[in-house]
Amino acid sequence: MSSLNARVLGASRRVSLSVASTLLLIDLAIILYGVFMRYLAGGAPIWTDELARYLIIGSVLLAAGAVWVEGGHMRVALIERLLPVSLRRLLNLYQWLLTLAIAIAAAIFSYRYAQSVSMFTSQGLGISRTVPMMAMPIGFALLAWQALWYGPAPLKELSEMAETEEAS
Repeated sequence: MSSLNARVLGASRRVSLSVASTLLLIDLAIILYGVFMRYLAGGAPIWTDELARYLIIGSVLLAAGAVWVEGGHMRVALIERLLPVSLRRLLNLYQWLLTLAIAIAAAIFSYRYAQSVSMFTSQGLGISRTVPMMAMPIGFALLAWQALWYGPAPLKELSEMAETEEAS
């Protein structure tokens, strides 16, 4: 992987994981506020459950690309290990192209869907449903972006990630 690719992926990874982590922390605070209000104050506002749900979906989708590049997602790499090198490269190219195609298609379709629900408002927050639904196309676009910069190289495995972290 070239140094430009590594720098772009590193910056993209840091930004997406930072934003996802921030959303997750806000989600935790909202959930704790809702629990406090429900069990100690006598009643929680309706918006806490809805906002917590939107925040968890947003954080997962924003982190998906970085997790894919790191090889931290759930997958079984047994076939890759058993194949000869030439077939392994072909399989890596296929996986990369499939990931790009699915991520780009999902970004386009989820963007269209998010725009189509703009006339509806959420029950608890009273905002257009487009606002929380935009996490889907943004997350899938980030996955496509990071996969594109990663290229058709073999995905890292957990043992490789541990070695990389120990070296740095």
